[in-house]
Amino acid sequence: MPESPPKPFAREQELLRQIRTEIAKVVVGQEQVVDRILIALLCGGHVLIEGVPGLAKTLLVSTLAKTLDASFNRIQFTPDLLPGDLVGTQIFHPHTADFHTRKGPVFAQIILADEINRSPAKVQSALLEAMQEKQVTIGDESFPLEEPFMVLATQNPIEQEGTYPLPEAQLDRFLFKVIVRYPSLEQEREILRRMSKNAPSVTVDRIASAPMIMEMRQALDRVFMKDVLELYILQIVDATRRPDEYQLGDLAPLIRHGASPRASIYLAKAAKARAVMEGRDYVVPSDIQAIGAEVLRHRIALTYKAQARDLTTDQVIETIFRKVPIPA
Repeated sequence: MPESPPKPFAREQELLRQIRTEIAKVVVGQEQVVDRILIALLCGGHVLIEGVPGLAKTLLVSTLAKTLDASFNRIQFTPDLLPGDLVGTQIFHPHTADFHTRKGPVFAQIILADEINRSPAKVQSALLEAMQEKQVTIGDESFPLEEPFMVLATQNPIEQEGTYPLPEAQLDRFLFKVIVRYPSLEQEREILRRMSKNAPSVTVDRIASAPMIMEMRQALDRVFMKDVLELYILQIVDATRRPDEYQLGDLAPLIRHGASPRASIYLAKAAKARAVMEGRDYVVPSDIQAIGAEVLRHRIALTYKAQARDLTTDQVIETIFRKVPIPA
């Protein structure tokens, strides 16, 4: 009897499974959030994590960092934080009459930007160059950031006082905006049992090194996507800009501006990463649909009329996916 062909990306799947297992030692539930962060890790993208306090956002990110053999820094964003506190600064030495560069905490491979909306725009924008160009400029000198470089930013959606909304230019740099939701009753029971004991902290094993992560990213180039699926992605994104052309005229007065071309790029990359996680070397429509909301929700701006109707970007995205025909 002939042997069956090897399953595509078996090694990558096993590594990702081990990372999930280690995270589950500490974090109860939140499987979808973990999967989206792992997809972003495969894509080389950044993630904005939004949720009310107490949902283990910071714990999840710090636990993920422990599973990776990569440098990690946590930056607590506060109203008095300065750009130099983030990227670094130049210090003058009077004895030698020259300047010495002191690098900031952004010089790490995994960055947790905790409560990113607590700092004003000038501090938030200090991350822009690092996130997009993978480098930091201090004075007249630029310093490359070590790969894999990933920013995981958290924010609280319910507090308005003392917060600064992220500018659209920075939001667009995030591959995903992930919503962390409340745990189920059974999950919260497990959380209660774990956290109500004076037990020693759980040790998390390091699973993947930086070279292994970079090698996993190359796997995306071996994933096939049909032309009709590329067109499907382009139509989904175009429908956020020109809804009238897709029989979505009711949405036209509700959308202030649609998604940028980065949305098309990230939809394609994230769909390929999901295929790798599923053990396939080809993309199917469900890969695109599964990650559509996370890629698009922070790239669509609604009008005041939509806000008056309590319409959310997720509802707009759901309507678009229902209307744009799925390729056969």
